[in-house]
Amino acid sequence: MTPPQSPSLITEGQARFHVGSAFYREQSRLGRDLAILAAAVDQQTRGTLRVLDAMSGCGVRSLRYALEAAADLVWANEGNPELGDLLHHNLAQSLTNESFRVTHRDANEVFFECYQRRDFYDLVDIDSFGGGAPYLSTGLWATKLGGLLYLTSTDTRTTGGHNPEHSVQLYGAYARPHPASHEQGARLLIGSAMQQAAARGLAVQPVFAYYNGHVHRVMLRLTAAQSWPAKQYGFLGYCHHCGHYQTLSWRQLGRAICDHGAISRAIAPQPLTISGPMWLGPLHDEAFLAQMQGLALQRDWREATDLLGMMINESALPPYYFTLPEIGRRGRMDIPKRDKLMTELRDRGFHVSQTHFEAQAIKTDAAIADCINAARTCQAVPHPL
Repeated sequence: MTPPQSPSLITEGQARFHVGSAFYREQSRLGRDLAILAAAVDQQTRGTLRVLDAMSGCGVRSLRYALEAAADLVWANEGNPELGDLLHHNLAQSLTNESFRVTHRDANEVFFECYQRRDFYDLVDIDSFGGGAPYLSTGLWATKLGGLLYLTSTDTRTTGGHNPEHSVQLYGAYARPHPASHEQGARLLIGSAMQQAAARGLAVQPVFAYYNGHVHRVMLRLTAAQSWPAKQYGFLGYCHHCGHYQTLSWRQLGRAICDHGAISRAIAPQPLTISGPMWLGPLHDEAFLAQMQGLALQRDWREATDLLGMMINESALPPYYFTLPEIGRRGRMDIPKRDKLMTELRDRGFHVSQTHFEAQAIKTDAAIADCINAARTCQAVPHPL
């Protein structure tokens, strides 16, 4: 069998495949690298790995799970039957017939069949287009208790707060625009999945959340029901007057104002711009990411190694970040140098890290007023009169 309209062979990791008329984004490779590392670590711990790749496309993810994460079985489902020959050809060139299965059905139908047959998978990968919300709940049907669910959102306009009504429809949350909206997208996705799992008497825990500039990918672990994390599921408030953020519980919504802290007591308190509800806790499981990073080092995956180090560092910091241009604008000075600013903040006793969500930003437990003052020290800029 030869793949139609596939003149060239592409290599990614150990996978070699044709793309044909399927959608393939080379720039999303790092998100696939993270999934392979997570799957491989989980396989080493559990001893088995059965993967459901719900929207396979050309099969690159299915191939890599089998070849690089030692998957025992990969179910490659692709809703477009016109890609059938291409998908089967790509998998059959590298895998034995017993190690993979190909179907062409709606993903939700596949998930429901898994639930009916009690055929649950160690990892369910849903690489969907759009908000991903239609699969937040149904993907749970096919995931084994203790297993991994890998979700996708490509609708950054909605998660970035530019279509709040649509955000309510998709995530049950009202999203507003603010400088840390890239991180907000991941937190909305996690929060919605948490609520859907809780409605079924289950729980999910973030393994990692990744944003590549266009697409959010969130890896979650499905667990038995736990107490509701009330302190970690709430609202994020942003003050457009001073740039400060606050996290808010449901009970604090009636008092959602900003007094601007040390920036200017002369300005009257202002109402916060509120987004949520969403997940406010750590985005990454630091211990698990350390294992992933160790495996990435063994494989000499330098980009993934560096990314995982940054994700580990940013994990425990507050659920927002400050962009360097905003610090400069609000401090009426040039955009500060990131490394110098981070060093100054550490010298002042604050925790600070780069963030993979935005290259020109920092995550820190310092308030924006502290960041502005530290930046002034770095630039020797006097306070404006």
